[in-house]
Amino acid sequence: MTEIILHNLLSPVVLFFVLGLIAAIFKSDLKFPNGLSEGLSIYLLIAIGIKGGIELSHYSIQSVLGPIVGALFLGVIIPFITLFILKLMKMDLKNSIGLAATYGSISIVTYGAAISFLDKNGTAYEGFMNALVVLMESPAILVSLLLLKTLENKNSGLVLSTRNIGFVPAYANLFDKEVIRESLFGKSILLLVGSMLIGWVLGERAVPMVKPLFMDLYSSVLILFLLNMGLIAGQRLPEVKKHGMKLVLFGLLTPVLFGSLGVLVGSMVGLSLGGVTLMGVLAGSASYIAAPAALKTSVPEANPSIYLGLALGITFPFNLIIGIPVFYELAKWIQ
Repeated sequence: MTEIILHNLLSPVVLFFVLGLIAAIFKSDLKFPNGLSEGLSIYLLIAIGIKGGIELSHYSIQSVLGPIVGALFLGVIIPFITLFILKLMKMDLKNSIGLAATYGSISIVTYGAAISFLDKNGTAYEGFMNALVVLMESPAILVSLLLLKTLENKNSGLVLSTRNIGFVPAYANLFDKEVIRESLFGKSILLLVGSMLIGWVLGERAVPMVKPLFMDLYSSVLILFLLNMGLIAGQRLPEVKKHGMKLVLFGLLTPVLFGSLGVLVGSMVGLSLGGVTLMGVLAGSASYIAAPAALKTSVPEANPSIYLGLALGITFPFNLIIGIPVFYELAKWIQ
């Protein structure tokens, strides 16, 4: 285990992330232009989506049905578990929903780092795992926001309708158009789903055109992105500390809990060692792209320094350095 963690620590993606952390901590003037940062995010979303679609085109629906059900199960159950834990911690509802959406959704970059880890270890994994990334991005966000509507109205069976004098059932307000739009058509999910569908429809015909940019250069672009993530994470660390040690422990322990659940589910649906590891990584990661975009519009009262600071400042580096090799070893043990 020590050797695997050391190997992961000395990988380029981790070292450049640490370099970004150091730059932020010591207040270096190093920074990424907003356009470049946005461009790197778009690149990674398209690369993961289109590779997942091309790989998915090689499989029948029947062969991937079990993993798809497992991925959706994780996307739905993790927000419920998160809310239960935060209720014990006496966290307020809005910030609890923010963390439920963030930790129920996934980190694409952590997943990308896990793929690099498996490749360097020579561990094979199912190609359709890239497609599961897309499936796990959105459900937790939608479930969390619907839970917010439900909990806000749980003591009121009826709510006043402004369009029509009288009362309407509370559940009529659950399916808010803006919530659904942000959960399903935010830029992250749109790019992931759209790229996956394009790759799935075109299959191998797309490879000659997309391979030079989206496959051959993927690892190099990931290094740039992680350098930028290190800068952002370093800037967010003080904000997380302001909210106490309990929140820091939440950011360290829940990835292990959810990642272990992901490993268990991955094993139950028949994935290989690499596939089980990736399922654990997806379940144990936290979103800092799709979820914050949806929360900013739908739950503006939730404090971004909590859900974004925790995801980027604590959970992301923890998974990058320790979580990935731990999930790999746990997958080996459970297989």
